[in-house]
Amino acid sequence: MKRVLKLFHTPFFIRLFNWEYWPFNVVYGWLLPYWLFLCLRTRSLYFFNAANPQIENGGFLNESKKDIHAILPEGLYPQSLHFSIPADPEVVWQKMIQEGLLFPVMGKPDIGGRGRGVKKLNSRNDLDFYVKHATLDFHIQAFVPFEKEVGIFYYRYPGQQKGCISGIVRKEFLSVTGDGNSSVKELLMADSRGLVYLQQLEKSLKDNLSLVLEKGKVLIVSPYGNHARGSLFLDDSHLIDQALTEQMDTIAGKIPEFYFGRLDIRFKDWESLKRGEDFSLIEVNGAGAEPTHMYDPKHSIFFAWKEITRHMGIMNKISRMNHARGIPYLGFKAGREVFQKDKEISAKLDKMPL
Repeated sequence: MKRVLKLFHTPFFIRLFNWEYWPFNVVYGWLLPYWLFLCLRTRSLYFFNAANPQIENGGFLNESKKDIHAILPEGLYPQSLHFSIPADPEVVWQKMIQEGLLFPVMGKPDIGGRGRGVKKLNSRNDLDFYVKHATLDFHIQAFVPFEKEVGIFYYRYPGQQKGCISGIVRKEFLSVTGDGNSSVKELLMADSRGLVYLQQLEKSLKDNLSLVLEKGKVLIVSPYGNHARGSLFLDDSHLIDQALTEQMDTIAGKIPEFYFGRLDIRFKDWESLKRGEDFSLIEVNGAGAEPTHMYDPKHSIFFAWKEITRHMGIMNKISRMNHARGIPYLGFKAGREVFQKDKEISAKLDKMPL
């Protein structure tokens, strides 16, 4: 029996029996007919840009964080310094000193996706390495100390003052708990989620893999709220209420013509967030945002397909409503260029420091 269990405790079988690890094309490929139906409805293959008119491509692909920060009021998001490549580490460091930005900080590519290229920088050596090896324009962002992180999916139809929250995902960072005997690597190998991400973690943890934690000590091995970086996504949609929705109306209302997407937020506690206190908006995800509460292990692939198509339909309706008031859809040539650029950016993201 132990041999059988050991056989199935491999990355291959863990991924096979848990759809949350399936490749993007496998999950979304079955929904292509519905997407084509929505395209026929709008008479455009690239209607998504009209969902959020003030964000490049509606936030579907290739949107610049620098451009998004430019339309946000200061104080809503963490202090951020933007740099173009190639950048001089000394110049970046001096700019940080000038602006009072202290370690730890977060390095993030200006155009990102699935957490690639996002790295916590704890020292000058970390900073220098990140800057020297960055393959895309990037920004250095103040580390938000709040321990709680959620993604709140929000939408509002054009012309309406009030919107809706369609899902909440709570993010639990990948961590291990020491037993006084096992190394960090051994603890990861004993955990199904840790085992799936072990190859990725070997690049970022390096010498820490051999560390033996005292019994009961918890070590966060991946402090990133991305599913692709190991975070466990849990569906907290039951926490949606009027107070939270009203606060999201206020926050989203500060983003010009933002109608559809997921707001990733770090915060102190729910009551403070509902009052609009002790929180920071760390990411604005537009038309390309996933309803990530679907990744809760308790949900089936059928639940995921239902949520994806539901949100596709909402985004399509918003795009049609904006188009009716004069927002053009992307043309065929421009749309193809968006996807071609995405391939180029994706290749560069894969080479960003971990």
